[in-house]
Amino acid sequence: MAKTTVDGGGGLPAAVEELKRAVNSVVEDDDYSIEATDRAMQCLCALKDLKLNSNAFDIRSLSLRLPIPPPPHEFVCPLSRQLMKHPVVLASGQTYDRPFIQKWLKDGNRTCPETKQVLSHSVLTPNHLVRKMISQWCQKHGIELPGPSHDEDQDIITNADRDHLNSLLETLYSSNLSEQKKAAKQVRVLTKQIPSLRAVFGESNDTVTKLLNPLLSGNVNAHPDLQEDLITTVLNVSIHDSNKKLVAENPIVLPLLIESLKFGTLETRSNSAAALFTLSALDSNKQIIVKAGALKPLIDLLEEGQPLAIKDAASAIFNLSVVHENKGKAVSEGTIKVIMKKIKDRILIDELLAILALLSTHHKAIEEMGELGAVSCLLSIIKEDTSDRNKENCIAILYTVCYNDRTKLKEIWIDESTNGTISNLARSGTSRAKRKANGILERLDRYVSLVHTT
Repeated sequence: MAKTTVDGGGGLPAAVEELKRAVNSVVEDDDYSIEATDRAMQCLCALKDLKLNSNAFDIRSLSLRLPIPPPPHEFVCPLSRQLMKHPVVLASGQTYDRPFIQKWLKDGNRTCPETKQVLSHSVLTPNHLVRKMISQWCQKHGIELPGPSHDEDQDIITNADRDHLNSLLETLYSSNLSEQKKAAKQVRVLTKQIPSLRAVFGESNDTVTKLLNPLLSGNVNAHPDLQEDLITTVLNVSIHDSNKKLVAENPIVLPLLIESLKFGTLETRSNSAAALFTLSALDSNKQIIVKAGALKPLIDLLEEGQPLAIKDAASAIFNLSVVHENKGKAVSEGTIKVIMKKIKDRILIDELLAILALLSTHHKAIEEMGELGAVSCLLSIIKEDTSDRNKENCIAILYTVCYNDRTKLKEIWIDESTNGTISNLARSGTSRAKRKANGILERLDRYVSLVHTT
């Protein structure tokens, strides 16, 4: 028999190695997939075809004939549904391809696309492990993967850009109102279109003070267009991680954000809330913001605002309430009542349930939930909603209610007897939901036994 030759040197061709791997995955794995069988058959057919047409074959031509298998789902971005090239980790712990999650965040979203969890910050951390695994998979299947992206170009600030920004800031600090309005509009645009310029504001306290100077001379709300441009610029500047501490600790920033949150246009109020959310990503800022009096106007915006403004307010309230000391303040300012009304109206359920679950560890929150009919509302969401995350939050809140307010066990027991809501979740929910549901069922068993013996 003629000996098969390989272009470029000795050794088994890559295609034969691929065939061996495919066959091994079928023979050695009891739980092999149909795809593994198909892959082995495709390798054999390609080898046979090439053998019949030529005693000598080129590995490169073989690799073109062999179809590329679909990548493992762990390597696919949930947003693009494509193989990730630059995997990064979001604050929720989920991994996405950088350009697609960046677009999601730039569009104003404050939640994780997969879990619906409200994000504590928008920092994207490279997932080096997944990147390495994807590279190995690509190498194995002859796929070229681009190198890791670098953001150095975004960090370059040209002298011309810096000089232009400084000139505009001087105008805001010393010119007449008409010139200040023009400069404010330009600074807003620059800090949006050239993200690298945001770093300039972290170089000195004077820079932020110059920016906001027009709002210090008289009524903040006298010129709503000027106020909106400057507050939006504060939001843009606050996105830069290195600025968060300096901006929040500048004595004029938080009072102006809170004033704008109370009395600005709807867009100004929304952007004020978004700025507070962004600043609160830094733990040391959370208490500073609450002490400055931001919670009450945020709650008012949550109650009165339009969908985007409500979302920004909810994100900020969630972030601020992560600190235990702030939970009591959030409850005393009326957060529970506002959230329960919104949830009953099925408004922004994902974000508001996350806040409710966070605050449910506070005893006053549990009392208010009981008075406002939270038990029946949460049970109805578990029955109606398709989101695993929402069901997890509902059952987590009910679990806390059961252990802190025994009077609600009867209401839960009646629903369980009729609908089996919690039993169904204990069978079909996520692992976290199952644990909480089984905990409630155990509590109900003891309650029923006690009722029958008295």
